[in-house]
Amino acid sequence: MDPKAFFKLSYGLYIISTENEGKQAGCIANTFNQVTSSPAQVSVTLNKNNATEQMIEKSGKFAVAVLEQSATMELIGRFGFHCSRDLDKFSGLDCGIDEQGLPFVKEHAASRFSCKVVKTVDLGTHVMFIAEVAGCEVLDNEPVMTYEYYHQVKNGKTPKNAPSYQEEPKKAGGWRCLLCGYVYEGEILPPDFICPICSAPASAFEKIEN
Repeated sequence: MDPKAFFKLSYGLYIISTENEGKQAGCIANTFNQVTSSPAQVSVTLNKNNATEQMIEKSGKFAVAVLEQSATMELIGRFGFHCSRDLDKFSGLDCGIDEQGLPFVKEHAASRFSCKVVKTVDLGTHVMFIAEVAGCEVLDNEPVMTYEYYHQVKNGKTPKNAPSYQEEPKKAGGWRCLLCGYVYEGEILPPDFICPICSAPASAFEKIEN
């Protein structure tokens, strides 16, 4: 079985967000899909260890921002490689509030959805939320980001909690980011180096032994 076959499936890249009891959470996902048209229903699958997943379990609702190709790696890194328990991911960003009172990211977003959970499916390591669309709108007409574009053009990595994560072979030499897995090739890591994927500082890198 060739696991790379899964990379040929068509995915988008989305920011999933929610709010409960005054706290906000958000993460990157590539598993948001439309499942029915009447009524309009969608699904998203998230890892059980994800803070956003756990908050959606409590709130029963979530918002989705469909990312454009112009989305920066800093934005993707903020929502994809940090935990909402440790970081206010929405601070300083251009955000809106949807029909259910949920925050959604407007920066580099082509459209957005407000979703009310109607069913959950336990998938072992992950949970699938099936939701009715309470509201949606087009925000911009720029090309949307596909998962293939993210990997091939942006040179992006896949978080370990993602359903499509596959462990990459270790490279000889260099330094590996402990947050997102990015590898800096070189014997000496500059002390002021910033990870281009998740914006982690040099102190978050470990030496890869030959």
